This record gives sequence, C-alpha cells and structure tokens, in this order.
Amino acid sequence: MNEVKVFILEDDKDLSEIISYNLRKENYSVKAFHRGADLLKALQEETPDLILLDVMVPDYDGFRIASILKSRPDMKELPIIFITVKDAEEDKLRGFSLGADDYITKPFSIKELMARVKAVLKRTGKIKKEGVFKLGELEIDTQRREVRRGKERIPLTPTEFKILECLLENYARPVSREYLIEVVLQKDVYDRTIDVHVKNLREKLGKEGQAIKTVRGFGYKIEL
Repeated sequence: MNEVKVFILEDDKDLSEIISYNLRKENYSVKAFHRGADLLKALQEETPDLILLDVMVPDYDGFRIASILKSRPDMKELPIIFITVKDAEEDKLRGFSLGADDYITKPFSIKELMARVKAVLKRTGKIKKEGVFKLGELEIDTQRREVRRGKERIPLTPTEFKILECLLENYARPVSREYLIEVVLQKDVYDRTIDVHVKNLREKLGKEGQAIKTVRGFGYKIEL
C-alpha cells in the first residue's frame, strides 16, 4: 500500500512539531502548515489522505477551509479531523455538518489523537483494518463482518455492525450520537433511531452487550 500522507494545519508550532513527530513514528508522511493560505496552496499541488485541521488559525477559520474543501468535487471525500479548543456542542455539530470525520478538543493526549487518526484512516479505507477485535468471549471480524461466540455466529444487521465497529475502534472513548449519524451511518435519521439500534445490539451481544455504556446527553462508549 502507498505511503499515507497527512497534512496538519496548526498555528501552535510546538504542538504541530509534536503531532508531526508522532505521526512519522507511525510511518505516515507528514506536512505541517501554520497558515491556512499555505495549506490551500499546497492542496493545489498534492492531495493528502487526511487533514488535521485547527479551527482557530490567524488567517483562515478552520470551518471556512473545510467548507472550501468540501465544495470541491476532487476534495469532497477528503477525510478531516478538527483539532480545536472550541468544545461547545454547537461547534462540534457545525464541524460534523461540514463533513468532518472526527472532532477532537484540546487539550488531548497524543495517544488518543493517534488512535483517532488510525480509526478515520481505517474507516476511509486508507489503511487496512486490523481484522479481529476481542470483546469478552466474542470475536468481531471486521473484514468478514462477522461476530462469533466460539463457533456460534451472532447475526447483526449492517447498521448494527457499523455501530459496534465504531465503538470498538474508539474503545473507552465516548462517541456522540451525531457522529454515529453523520459519519458512521451517513444517514438522515433521528437520535432515537440510534438508540433503538444500540438497544438491539446490546440484546444480541448477550452479556458482552453490557459493555456498551450510555454517556448521558452525548452518546455511547464501549468498555468492559
């Protein structure tokens, strides 16, 4: 598989260097920018596999940049992760409405950021999925789209499997209902619809279904 290219727009040079260093340790090709205009210029010459986009940069609002990219047919599917201090719900919803694949608020741990980057790259097919997750006595095979308890296969609907896979990829971290709707399912459904899918998923997974926790007023996480 070709080398995965990541662009970073972050005006905090120290943070940009830390992120770049850790991405390179994961064998990603990295280019960092401190001004939105420089990023947009670079995108005329080269298209990365993922952009880490700070919202608050001096010359361009990160939301504006995302809007510009998503309006271009050749950039419409380009994965974007917002990294920002703006943690209000309306900012997160705005980010996802612009087509963001994830939204991480500062301060964050580098380990969490690397996990989020890998999760987005897996979902978008830029890197190979790891294959099998373990959850108690369950084995979840993301390539075969199967869940098994020993030799017993547990049938899930495609929607249920997508939700389970997303929760596993973000293990122990809350995933918002909005994220599940906008990014994972990519469907125009109500929050209540997500709740019904999760309820059915819990029941089908048996005792391991108890690992799916409700995060009040936000969404869900999975953690044994």
